[in-house]
Amino acid sequence: MTERTIVVIGGTSGIGLELARSLVARGDRVVLTGRHQAKADAIAADVGPGASAVAVDISEPATIAGALAAIEGPVHGLVLAAIERDANTIRDYDLARAQRLITLKLVGYTETVHTLLDRLEPSGRTGIVLFGGRAKDMPYPGSTTVSTINGGVEGLVNTLAHELAPIRVNALHPGIIGDSPFWSAKPEGVLDQYRSRTPGGELATMADVVGAVQFLLDNRGVSGTSVYVDRGWRLT
Repeated sequence: MTERTIVVIGGTSGIGLELARSLVARGDRVVLTGRHQAKADAIAADVGPGASAVAVDISEPATIAGALAAIEGPVHGLVLAAIERDANTIRDYDLARAQRLITLKLVGYTETVHTLLDRLEPSGRTGIVLFGGRAKDMPYPGSTTVSTINGGVEGLVNTLAHELAPIRVNALHPGIIGDSPFWSAKPEGVLDQYRSRTPGGELATMADVVGAVQFLLDNRGVSGTSVYVDRGWRLT
C-alpha cells in the first residue's frame, strides 16, 4: 500500500469506478461513494480489500456533512466525479432538472470539499480533481445547463486553488469517451461522426481519463489547471 487514501465521489459506476479500481490496483486505499449504501458496499467489495464505501447524494448538500462523517483522515486525494446527464433546451426548459444539476456540481462539489477539509492533509502531496466537461466550450442543443456548470467548475477550481494552497486543485474536462457506458450504448454509427473530428480518428477512452486523473492527483507541480481529455477534438 502507498499509505494514501483517495476519496472518489461517484465511484460506483463509469469512469469513477474505473478510477477506483486503478487506484486500488496500484496500492492506494479508496473510499468510493454512491447514493445507496448496499450497492456501494457490494461494489467496494468487488474492487478489492483496499476499497470501502460511503453513501452520499451530493445533489442534497445539507446531507453531505453527515454522510461523510464516517470518513477518517488523513485524506490525500479527492476526486469529484459524480455527474448527471441532462438535455434541457431553452424552449422546453425544465427548471427542476436544471436546479438539481447546478446544485449537484457547483454546490455539492463545494460542500464536499468544505466537509472534508479538516481531513485533507494540508500539503502539496494532496490533490483535488473536479470533473467538468468539454460542453463548457463546445456546446450542443440542449446543453445550456451542462455548458454553464462545466464553465463554473473551471471558475471553482481557480478559487479553491487559491484558498486551499498548498493543497492542489485541478479540473478534468472529458470529451466524448467512446468506451464509457453512456457512449458505448449509443446505436451503431453514432460515434463515427465524433471519431472523424479527432486528428487521429479515435475517441478518448476511460483509461485515458483515469491516467489523467492520476497525473493530477500525483504531480505536485500542477494546480489551478484545466486538463482536456478528448484526443485533440478541439483542434478540428
